Amino acid sequence: MALVIGLTGGIASGKTTVANMFRDQFGIEIVDADVIARRVVEKGSTGLDAIHQHFGDEILTVEGELNRAELRKRIFANQDEKTWINQLLHPMIRQQMEQDLQRVTSPYALLVVPLLTENNLQHMADRVLVVDVDEKTQIERTMSRDKVPMEQAKSILAAQASREQRLAIADDVIKNDAKNQKLLPQITELHKKYLAISRKNL
Repeated sequence: MALVIGLTGGIASGKTTVANMFRDQFGIEIVDADVIARRVVEKGSTGLDAIHQHFGDEILTVEGELNRAELRKRIFANQDEKTWINQLLHPMIRQQMEQDLQRVTSPYALLVVPLLTENNLQHMADRVLVVDVDEKTQIERTMSRDKVPMEQAKSILAAQASREQRLAIADDVIKNDAKNQKLLPQITELHKKYLAISRKNL
């Protein structure tokens, strides 16, 4: 199997931008936990069937797809329901990530997991790459991107692992704060490093 680089970072750190640059500049394949999380609950999936049976018809849209707003409302109002949904979906997401990683043909793969630290998934990666941003920049970007007030941006940040917790598990770090937007040189250096490691692993 290809070398797996676990890519993570807090909200509005620029994970997607970084991952896309690895893909577009160097042809590196991406396995994205958020994309898989949507796939395991799409129409006709066993995940959505289980959610429908558990919550009833209100959890579906008129088109028969998952009503995400309704699900959010249910799980935020009830910790037991949140636990139930996590116990259902997390194993499905992990299994799909593993299957997708088996199919990778580039020298190494990026496993993009926003909650890598929170869910202790670093064991799925050979190395952990953290996109690091100071909290002030994160709050400003979140407010601007998601059109949310400062208090909401701060509460989203507070619900995630701290910057220190993420950096504690990092093997490599990309700085992406407002003062340092020079991503490509950092990515190019890491690409060379990962190629060298993947060659050693052959």
